[in-house]
Amino acid sequence: MNHIKAGKYRPYPKIDLPNREWPDNTITKAPRWCSVDLRDGNQALINPMDMTKKLELFALLLKLGFKEIEVGFPSASKVEFDFLRRLVDDKLIPDDVTIQVLVQAREHLIAKTFEALKGVKKATVHLYNSTSSAQRKIVFGKSKEEIIALAIEGVDLVKKYEKEHDGEIFLEYSPESFTGTELEFAAAISNAVTARWGIADNRKVIINLPATVEMSTPNVYADQIEWMSKHLDNRKNVIISTHTHNDRGTSIAATELALLAGADRVEGTLLSNGERTGNVDIITLALNMLTQGIDPKLNFSNVDEVLEVVERCTEMPTHPRHPYVGDLVYTAFSGSHQDAINKGLAYQKNSQNGFWEVPYLPIDPKDVGRSYESIIRINSQSGKGGVAYILEKNFGYQLPKAMHPEIGKIVQAVTDEEGRELEPDEILDIFNKTYFEPDEHISFVDVTVESLKKVSTCTIVYNYRGKEIVASAQGNGPIDACKNALMKDYENEFTINSYSEHSCGDKSSAKAIAYIEVQSKETLSCFGVGIDDDIATASIKAMFSALNRAFSN
Repeated sequence: MNHIKAGKYRPYPKIDLPNREWPDNTITKAPRWCSVDLRDGNQALINPMDMTKKLELFALLLKLGFKEIEVGFPSASKVEFDFLRRLVDDKLIPDDVTIQVLVQAREHLIAKTFEALKGVKKATVHLYNSTSSAQRKIVFGKSKEEIIALAIEGVDLVKKYEKEHDGEIFLEYSPESFTGTELEFAAAISNAVTARWGIADNRKVIINLPATVEMSTPNVYADQIEWMSKHLDNRKNVIISTHTHNDRGTSIAATELALLAGADRVEGTLLSNGERTGNVDIITLALNMLTQGIDPKLNFSNVDEVLEVVERCTEMPTHPRHPYVGDLVYTAFSGSHQDAINKGLAYQKNSQNGFWEVPYLPIDPKDVGRSYESIIRINSQSGKGGVAYILEKNFGYQLPKAMHPEIGKIVQAVTDEEGRELEPDEILDIFNKTYFEPDEHISFVDVTVESLKKVSTCTIVYNYRGKEIVASAQGNGPIDACKNALMKDYENEFTINSYSEHSCGDKSSAKAIAYIEVQSKETLSCFGVGIDDDIATASIKAMFSALNRAFSN
């Protein structure tokens, strides 16, 4: 980009970690999850949530299985203070859930926070101050020593009010803008905080290392987490937490690599709602783990319910390509994808080992409450297998494989002309008009078939060249006998290449469906379809369908 002056941007410095261990590690269990939807997600909204929406979203978070939920900044606004009091007064906080509140290191704010927490059995007080070199220089004009003093003052104030609180208080400290902070300073201020708190086996501290702004590739964030893990005092009693934003579009990767590097806890939001480009999406993280055989300890078995509640509460739409939950993520338009999915689903149905192995679908849609109905949809990019899948899945037509290219080409001609996706009912309409309503030069009226041992006798009634014809003949089966009877007066020679049939519907009302492929000297092979209560009649109707398609023009 020639218009940008050289030196305006510079690469993020490499972390000195020559014996890094995280690249050889594997995620084997779920982290501690903490939802910050009611704080980070709420403050990012054009229209912040009211009490009703906050309560609805809180109830959803409990239903999903969150045991740590940040409910906001009760010292900052009356709405957030009243919300926390509502949770307490209405006894809406389960005993096994820890409420988290955010507060700055100012006594009147901490006092107000503890006033809001009165009656809460387990609470995490999240203390933070910005530590990055840019913030120290540009925003605060303070030295490193002054920044540490501010954090220590906050710890002392929390300890002061902790003594008066009837319940457990846990401390979380965030060196905010951690990714812009020198690692040695981040470790120094974190160690000063834990020492001042009195860290011990029964008094663990959460050190949250946020990518407040995502400034580097995910591997660098992992290096930072591992470096901090090795330089935090009393590491066994420190819970390292991540809180990544998505400025570079890699918050998922950064969080996953941070877990490899030793992080114990993840703060994030549902659907990545948050300031600027958003927080890390906990749904994606959790379902990523599920696809690797790890129980995420969160229940996303009904993602449509999650979408409905979150979108209503936040007034934010979900992108149709959002991982795992978007409207189109289990949908294939591409012909090759459709064919592979169709074959994969059929293989899965007959598989005995239970392992999910379907091309293009890393997760079974049923595991998140979706169905297979919309996996394959038809537009101009779609192929033969997709049309056949729609007809079978939605309407019960089990087209022979040799017929797939023919119907696929017919439907694609319509999508090319329309320039849009076709709904299943529109595809069925094309199918019906093609095979059940072709231009007729010969029309079926009736047929009688009698079979004795290996010989069938067919008497067929049909209209041809303006008159009704009755003809009889024998053959080695109903179709052969009918063809022989037809050829006594029918002038177009043809051969039958293939035949298949199946039943459709409940046993008491099942219909027989037959498919016949005919071939003539003048035309390529083409198919016909017939449907009737009687299989022999369905077969003859299929023959007439094919003849009308082959010879009408």
